Formats: sequence, C-alpha cells, structure tokens
Amino acid sequence: MKLTVFGATGGIGQEIVRQALASGHEVTAVVRDPARLTATGSRLTVRRADLSDPEALRAAVAGRDAVLSGLGARTRADAGVTARLTRSVLAAMETERTRRLLVVSAAPLGPVPDGQALVDKAMLAIVNNVLKDVYADLRVMESELAASSADWTSVRPPKLTNKPGTGRYRKVVGGTPPRGRSLARADVAHAMLAMIDDPATVKQAVGVAY
Repeated sequence: MKLTVFGATGGIGQEIVRQALASGHEVTAVVRDPARLTATGSRLTVRRADLSDPEALRAAVAGRDAVLSGLGARTRADAGVTARLTRSVLAAMETERTRRLLVVSAAPLGPVPDGQALVDKAMLAIVNNVLKDVYADLRVMESELAASSADWTSVRPPKLTNKPGTGRYRKVVGGTPPRGRSLARADVAHAMLAMIDDPATVKQAVGVAY
C-alpha cells in the first residue's frame, strides 16, 4: 500500500514508519524537521511541510491508500495542536479525495467498561483532571473526524510505554478494554496498520490495550 504518515518523528509515528516499511509498504513521512526522523529505506519518501497549511499537504496525501497520524500534544502547553493540525490533514484529504484516515487519540475519551476496578476508576479521574486540556483537544479532533467525509478510525490507547511491541493486545470497537492500563507505542502502531483495511473500524473509535 501507499501510506502517508503525519507526526512521523514522534514515538508512535516513528514506529508506524518503521513497521510499514518492514511490511513492504511505500511510505511518505511528512515532517517539520527531517533530521529527527531516524527511519530509512528505499520505499521511504520524506516531505518537509508546514502542517498548518492544507495546501502544503495536498501532494503528500494525493493518491494514497491511507493516511496515518501520530500527531498529538507532547506537553499540556501544546493542548489544541492535535485538533488544529488534524483539521489541516482532513482539508487536504478532502481536496484530493483521499478517504482512509487513522489517528491516535486516548482511552479516557472512551466509555468506562463494565466491571472496571475501583482503583482504575480513581486513576482515570485523576488523569482526566490533570490532562483535561489535552483531552478536550482530542474531543474536538474526534468531533471533526465525525463531521468529515473521511473513512476515519480513532485509536484510543491507555498509558503509553516504550517497551517492545508484542502484537498481542485487546481491541474493542466503540469501547474500552476493561482493566487496560498500558500499551507500548510499538503496539499502537501495529494496531493502526492492522486496522487500515478492517471495515469494522471505519468511522469508529477503537480502544486498544493489553
């Protein structure tokens, strides 16, 4: 497949690029600073672009089978950036009639699963309060996805780690895996790539966790 990756220099984005190349896909990585991209390969094209300008992104998404986004706020001070930049990606995709889009969101936006332990509910409440601005940004992003013409999927992992990927995790379409407390960035990338051609995930938020 021909894939475009936004946020390709972040933890999840780097994993998406690396795993996609290893699977034989052609990858276009859209970045602001090419020096931060560690992945290499003959099937990799690196495009430097202003992510806030939809016109600058059109060439990167034209003719692609899917677009994957690892865009997200790195700190609380970055709250607002995810929705703003995803809006640019959506606009470029609509102009070029590219439909499939998968993005990273977060588990706290999903429903609390039945049988969730009290300790998990308490931790969720604390995290929601501390990161309320970040999650508000993600909610805006998800609402704009829902209003778009894209065939989108919002992938909602819990706490992220840098542990090696396992390829073994739970997935709940439209829900949240109970007692799902963490997921490696490598497995978030694995899940996103696996969902590209999964029709059950189109126009859905999908909870993923160990």
